[in-house]
Amino acid sequence: MLITSPVLVGRDDELAHLDGGLAAARRGEGRAVFLFGDAGIGKSRLASACAFRAFADGMAVLRGRGSTTGATMPFRPVAEALLSLFRIGGLPQDPELMAYRPALAELVPEWRSASPTTAGVSVLETAEAVLRLLAAVGHDLTSRQEPGCLLVIEDLHDADAETLAVIEYLVDNLSGLPVFLLVTLRATSGPAGELARAAGRRRAAALIELRPLGPADVRLLAESCLGAEAGQLPREVTDKLVRDSEGNPFVVEELLSGMVSADVLRGDTDGWRVCGDLGIDVPTTVVHSVAQRTARLDPADRDFLHVAAVLGRRFALPVLQLVTGLDDRSLLVHLRAGIDAQLISPSGPVADYYEFRHALTTEALLAGLLPMERAAIAQRAADAIERAHPGLPGDWCQRVAVLRLAAGDARAAGLLFAEAGRAALDGGAVASAVALLERAHELMAGSQATAGAASVLERLVYTLVETGRLDQALALADTLPLTGPGALDDARSAALHTRLAWAAVTALRLEDAAARVAYVRGLLGRFDSASHTPAIDVVEAHLVLVPRPAGGEPAAGGEPAADGGDRTEQAEQLARRAALAAEAADLPEVACQAWQLLALLERRHGFDRADSHLERILALANRHQLTTWQVDALLRLGANEFMRSGSSTQLERAHRAALGLGALALMHSAEATMAMQAVLRGAYPAARELTDRCVAATARLRNVDNHQFVLLTRAALAAHQGRRREMEQELAEFHRWDGDRSLQRPLAFGTCRAICAVLEEDRERSLAELDNALDWERKHPTVFYLNGRYGLRPLLRAVEGRSDPDEHAAITADPAAGLLWNRQFERLAHAVHEGRAGRPEQALRAVQEAGEAAEPFLMARHLGLRLVAEAALADGWGDPVPWLRTAEEYFHGAAVPAVASACRDLLRRAGASVPQRRSGSEGVPAGLRRQGLTVREYEVFLLLASRLGNQEIAGCLYISPRTVEKHVASLLAKTGRANRAALYDYAVEATAAEAH
Repeated sequence: MLITSPVLVGRDDELAHLDGGLAAARRGEGRAVFLFGDAGIGKSRLASACAFRAFADGMAVLRGRGSTTGATMPFRPVAEALLSLFRIGGLPQDPELMAYRPALAELVPEWRSASPTTAGVSVLETAEAVLRLLAAVGHDLTSRQEPGCLLVIEDLHDADAETLAVIEYLVDNLSGLPVFLLVTLRATSGPAGELARAAGRRRAAALIELRPLGPADVRLLAESCLGAEAGQLPREVTDKLVRDSEGNPFVVEELLSGMVSADVLRGDTDGWRVCGDLGIDVPTTVVHSVAQRTARLDPADRDFLHVAAVLGRRFALPVLQLVTGLDDRSLLVHLRAGIDAQLISPSGPVADYYEFRHALTTEALLAGLLPMERAAIAQRAADAIERAHPGLPGDWCQRVAVLRLAAGDARAAGLLFAEAGRAALDGGAVASAVALLERAHELMAGSQATAGAASVLERLVYTLVETGRLDQALALADTLPLTGPGALDDARSAALHTRLAWAAVTALRLEDAAARVAYVRGLLGRFDSASHTPAIDVVEAHLVLVPRPAGGEPAAGGEPAADGGDRTEQAEQLARRAALAAEAADLPEVACQAWQLLALLERRHGFDRADSHLERILALANRHQLTTWQVDALLRLGANEFMRSGSSTQLERAHRAALGLGALALMHSAEATMAMQAVLRGAYPAARELTDRCVAATARLRNVDNHQFVLLTRAALAAHQGRRREMEQELAEFHRWDGDRSLQRPLAFGTCRAICAVLEEDRERSLAELDNALDWERKHPTVFYLNGRYGLRPLLRAVEGRSDPDEHAAITADPAAGLLWNRQFERLAHAVHEGRAGRPEQALRAVQEAGEAAEPFLMARHLGLRLVAEAALADGWGDPVPWLRTAEEYFHGAAVPAVASACRDLLRRAGASVPQRRSGSEGVPAGLRRQGLTVREYEVFLLLASRLGNQEIAGCLYISPRTVEKHVASLLAKTGRANRAALYDYAVEATAAEAH
């Protein structure tokens, strides 16, 4: 019989902790728990109890387990967990998951055909997708009384690097989600243990270490296993169990199984009694127990179990059949024998997978084999798999590599691990690729096949770059021999160091990048480099543009750093040469990289020229089916369209394309750009919603450029509402994300601080910030043109009398001055100059043109009116009073008191009535507020619609008839009506319109 306890013993405190985690998940308070413990201590039993309770409470339960085959299958436990739920309940239909389906396609087979594939999906993107999926699963259960979900990952110590990355990501981001993550692992060192302990140190997860059972619990467990009443077991049995098991529940059960199987412990109607020698050595008790059960089997059954043990604790039945060569019937007969012997059981939710009852069972079976026997089985298994699967597609390569290593063929194993690493890299599993290639490199170190070893090292360097481990990649690249049979040829060496140079320049490692560029330049003359030169030109073009600290680091190749204009010209020449050469050499991705950079640089000559380059990228991407580049080009075209016309239509179309493609980085870039456009339009709630949606995701994904722009957008959102403290907090976060070395830095001066200062009526400070932006742009190449240089700065200088028409003419000659956001301010600046020169008609025409340009920009339109009205009032032209009333009305409602107060001061200076901002003024219709009607005047106005006389109105409002007469006189002046009869008619008309 199977001797195991039907109840969980001695884990009440731990189970209570897990119950708390389940309850928190149901409240939407995500938690994570790591269960540590030695083999057999009861981790799986406790996890199963937690899963049962979650399921009973109506929660979704997902379970997966690390692989014990030695092969690093990317995401295997996570994929198994997802399939354990979706195989039964189907896929969640939450529309917000649409963007994440491509990232999940490798984990959920049903989404592979339904989703477009994207190359290069990062582990972090996959982790974010899993997080969103779990959140959707938890929220999708709203029809149940207790929503939420439980994700159980067992044996994390056997998991692949990608799974570890996903688990770490989930642990750090579960807060606020209806998800409880429960992970089991052995209490040993290693990457999984370090992950768990680090999470515990930062209080992102709880760590529970399962301790051995105490004597009382061991006795209770034994009684539960045998169905005995309390105190019914002989004292010598329980004493031996306490002493020899050391509190390990599995060993307790195995010791009892050994005693019962050896017939030294018997049970009858009178209870249990000892009938022989209880002396079984420990820890060999498990080996003896397994050996006894195995010895009773047929020799063919024993061979079957030994082959299975060599394959690992958990094995797939089809693989075992392939190695043993058994037919279906014989396979099932031997499998049943192992199950009946209490050695094997089905493994979780995945069909055709079985496992040994415990890891110690596997170890016991392997201990019964001689090393030569194990090697022979491993070799036989490897040969059988290679015959059945030529080329070893999929994960067969890793499986055979493990078997070749077990068979003692280190070189063959190394080559196979290297091939598996290449396949993992092609599939986007870069962390697994690194682990596999490092193993291959270690195995082939000292191999006589130096060319093969060099190829493995070359591939490892590329893969390290993909994972961001640049220091290690650079160091390993420098160990490659320069000459001899193991050296790379010049073309491969140039390609490798070009890739390193690109990684270095994007990481702002300028000295490393410059050194690699110089090295590659030295190689290019030694071979046909037509297909290599464009890539290094693109790298050097970007290197030229990278902002440098004060004092200036040397540019590529050791040349002194030029000013921003010269460097832009140099970068443009390099990029153009790269683009044309890449197209000639049929290198579409390199060509797209070069045209993309040119599109940014060409903005300074006009956005039509920039768009022509983006259209070229679009054509290339369409021709070569480069879907990511298609969306990228659409996104940039959409950004340019907004700057010229104020329309976001094309950008929204690009966002939908990124969403459908599952290109998360592009999706977030589109959302950040849409948010900045919303800020400029004055659509602040929309901007807040968009930035809230992507700020956490871009931070989690470590997408630095996107995250920096999101932070700047949030700072601009605060600045455009006059909220300095909030703005400075966002800018501080931007600087913490290395913002000082970002090409986006001038936005902090012009789009954020300068706007905030002008809304505080601090023009000196605003001009100082605009000067900072201009100074930065003169010293560095810039790709941003809405920072005030061509718009707000000329207007403020004109109002302050610090500029003249010649200075203004020089600004308007730049194509950037024609961009809609800039044009609204530039036209007002022109109006100021024309009005000051005594040309009021031309000034008014310029104000009208400014109004047309400002139509999409709510806040900026009113800010412009406030500024130009001051100049018009001082120089005696235009109609500043209605401009000021309109601006005052807006800024009062927008809670920007400094500008609203300035508008009221200017109205007083103009001799116009000033709106009284008493309680209830919001009840006055906006059109009447703009005419200056006070709350009391509006009350009189409403009664005039009923054609009441002064005496009647005074009685209704409890004021004197003389006061009513004063209010009527003021109403006639403010509304421009000729007499009381006309005022009556206007009151009737206005109140009727308000009613509708």
